[in-house]
Amino acid sequence: MSNPASESAELDLSSPVTAAVLVIGDEILSGRTKDTNTGFIAEYLTALGVDLKEVRVVADEIDAIVSAVNALRSAYTYVFTTGGIGPTHDDITADAMAVAFGVDLPHDPRAVAILEARYEPGDLNEARLRMARIPEGADLIHNPVSGAPGFRIGNVHVMAGVPAVMHAMMDEIAPTLETGRKMLSRSVEAGVGEGWIGGELGALQKQHPAVSMGSYPYFDGEKFATQIVIRSRDEDALETAEQAVETMVASIRARIEMEKQT
Repeated sequence: MSNPASESAELDLSSPVTAAVLVIGDEILSGRTKDTNTGFIAEYLTALGVDLKEVRVVADEIDAIVSAVNALRSAYTYVFTTGGIGPTHDDITADAMAVAFGVDLPHDPRAVAILEARYEPGDLNEARLRMARIPEGADLIHNPVSGAPGFRIGNVHVMAGVPAVMHAMMDEIAPTLETGRKMLSRSVEAGVGEGWIGGELGALQKQHPAVSMGSYPYFDGEKFATQIVIRSRDEDALETAEQAVETMVASIRARIEMEKQT
């Protein structure tokens, strides 16, 4: 992934930039296609300082798409959609966006020109021209991989579902995004199960409100253990909280060892 964060405009750091992802497609809901796009977008946005707050998956149904996009675009700074902008009859994302925004859906001359340059004379058939239907007033999102553009309307970015194409579109979108202060993260290995640390970790969280503390249990093949992840946009607060967690973990492990010896 490229690093476009330095090219992006900065918001007031006290006001986090938020986002939602809307995954569109019956093939995702049926399990036939595995969604890898959400993880990519989440990681990409985190690197930019944009907080991904919600992910929804909806079927290829106009009403479902319209309802979801209208709810998300009113709740978050940005919405990113994937899927449903190809050449087939069930590619209805553009139709749904036109309905959601109350605008027409013409064949956009800019998109038509892109497709005409992409295909040999006579190959630009009616199905492929569907990919040139862009809601009125939208900006195009360049697609350097396969040509057919995505589009941006309001705070909604409409992208292809094919991962390679979506990745390229995110690179095109990123410099246009307002960004927030990057979330920092530290990890502390507890070495013991969650049950040993739950109470004291909860108390520490209350003492350090500028950070978030999460515990993630796992089994290493021999015993249960826990990794504690601490996140904050304030580096000093993160450092202080990390030291407190490390002290807590050391104390708990020492107490466990003493109990074993008695």
